[in-house]
Amino acid sequence: MSGAADFWAGKRVFVTGAAGFLGSWTVQELNRRGATTIGYVRDGGWHLARRDDPATEPHFIVAGALEDYETVLRAINEYEADTVLHLGAQPIVGIANRSPRSTFEANIRGTWNVLDACRELGGLVKRIVVASSDKAYGTAPTLPYDETMPLRGRHPYDASKSCTDIIAQTYHKSYGLPICITRAGNFYGGRDLNFNRIVPGVVRWALRGERPVLRSDGSMIRDYIYVRDVVLAYLTVAERMEDPAIHGEAFNFSTEQPLSVLQLLGHILAAAGREDLEPIILGQASNEIPEQHLSAAKARRMLGWKPAWTLDAALTETVAWYRDWMARAERDLRA
Repeated sequence: MSGAADFWAGKRVFVTGAAGFLGSWTVQELNRRGATTIGYVRDGGWHLARRDDPATEPHFIVAGALEDYETVLRAINEYEADTVLHLGAQPIVGIANRSPRSTFEANIRGTWNVLDACRELGGLVKRIVVASSDKAYGTAPTLPYDETMPLRGRHPYDASKSCTDIIAQTYHKSYGLPICITRAGNFYGGRDLNFNRIVPGVVRWALRGERPVLRSDGSMIRDYIYVRDVVLAYLTVAERMEDPAIHGEAFNFSTEQPLSVLQLLGHILAAAGREDLEPIILGQASNEIPEQHLSAAKARRMLGWKPAWTLDAALTETVAWYRDWMARAERDLRA
């Protein structure tokens, strides 16, 4: 290892949401770079055990909910974490609409629990990265969003991320915690088994030869960013936090190439070789922002970050992952 990889050798990194989509890719990269990973995991399950790579497993696993302060505190303290990557959250808009209370408990209470544990432990934790979202901005009169814009989430999921973001800023401003905040667009890639999301859902339909179903009318515009680019962005933030001047800062991460849902669907079908499949458009989405996209100029300027994958290259990797995963699942069912 050399360069940035050396930074992580010997670091002890507490990762909330380590069993999830983003968390598994983050743990894999941290393990590869020589960190000791402590994964905080709420639920186990068959689908989580079907990982494609054992390198996604943390060195240590602590079972607990973000709402459980004492378990969060114990985990960070007993494993002597010097770095906290707070990635855990309830991430699905539809679930937030059906159950705002549980989403607020996980995303808002969970954030202050993680940060208050870090505060209580004094100077043990040297760097904290809190994953917010582009949804924290809510609906804005001008686009793209930049980091100077107010946080105005109004729907349940969006509001939970606005609160997450503000709480993180509070703990830095009031208590001097070494925190940075990340706001990324919609990320996609292998290991995302939430098939109600656009990328895994359309990929699965395409590989089965079935017409994809869109719950929206396909016109909503979003940023889409490959999960491996998001991991590198978050690790870059943590590395740059050796400079206290960036503590308390928020950073947008985006390819700066916004797409409508229908445009993205076209790219996915092309990557899967199934451009012949016509979508079924339901037009039933609710409580969602019609257009969002981010400026990543600050991340380029202050962190030297830029995405490493193009959309089509990332979708090619993504389709290949799901093709292999589905083939293995089918073999297992026949065994």
